Amino acid sequence: MAKNKFHDGPGPSQRQLRVGEVIRRTLSEVLARGDIHDPDLNRLSITVAEVRCSPDLKIATAYVMPLGGDHGEEAIGYLARNKAELRRIVGKKTGLKFAPDLRFRLDETFDQMDAARALFAQEVVRRDVGTTDPDAED
Repeated sequence: MAKNKFHDGPGPSQRQLRVGEVIRRTLSEVLARGDIHDPDLNRLSITVAEVRCSPDLKIATAYVMPLGGDHGEEAIGYLARNKAELRRIVGKKTGLKFAPDLRFRLDETFDQMDAARALFAQEVVRRDVGTTDPDAED
């Protein structure tokens, strides 16, 4: 059997992306509606930014962030504590043959964006990436 040139690279396959998005939407919906029977988890508004699946689809890592960015580690603990119930609901609602093992990580995208903004705000960097357009105002 010939190798598929589109799945040999380090990036995820279309199937991984599709399944990850289905799981992300399902988790977001479940957490927004408070379907989990844990008052600690239900008192937090948690955003599911992305779900990445392993190539065999047996592991799904959800990148999450509580609203406002506070209580991140606490939210990860609550999600981990309710992992079995979340997995059962995801399996039922998504129609996947096997529900993946769920793992939860803090989404650090916003922190990285803030760091990039701070870097670009520095005078030295602004000077180095300055415009070469002669019509632009200084």
